[in-house]
Amino acid sequence: MATRISLTLDCTDAKRLGEFWKTALGYVDEPPPAPFRTREEWHASFNLPEDDSVDDGAWLCDPDGFEPRLAILKVPEPKRAKNRLHIDVRVPGHGSAEERWARMRAEADRLVKAGGIVLAEFDGHHVVMADPEGNEFCVGAASA
Repeated sequence: MATRISLTLDCTDAKRLGEFWKTALGYVDEPPPAPFRTREEWHASFNLPEDDSVDDGAWLCDPDGFEPRLAILKVPEPKRAKNRLHIDVRVPGHGSAEERWARMRAEADRLVKAGGIVLAEFDGHHVVMADPEGNEFCVGAASA
C-alpha cells in the first residue's frame, strides 16, 4: 500500500485562500478528526497560545476521498520566492489539442474570476497561474 500524502500551503489569510482552493479543486472543508464534533473543539485540544485561532487554518479534502488533503495555515512571514513544489490543476476530457487548450483556457479564466492570476501561457500545453497569495500552480490537461 502506498503512503498517503497531504499538502500544506503557508499563507497570511487562511479563510480567503481556503475558499479559492475549494473553488479551484472542488474540495470541501475536511471534517474534524474523531472524536471531535467541530474543528474548534479539535483546535482547542492542543492547548495553543491564546492568539492562535482556528481561523488561522483551513483544512480541505476531496469529497470523493481520492486526492490528497490540503491544509492552509497562517504564518507570520510573507512569501519570498518561487514555490519549490506546486499544484497542477488537471482539466479532464478528451478531444483534439485545440479542444483541450480551450478547456485549459476556460479553467484559467474561471480561476481568475475566483482571485487567481495568469503568470504565463505555454500555448497548447499549460497555463502558469498564482493563487490570491502568489502561490504558483499550473492548469493543464488530464489526458493527451
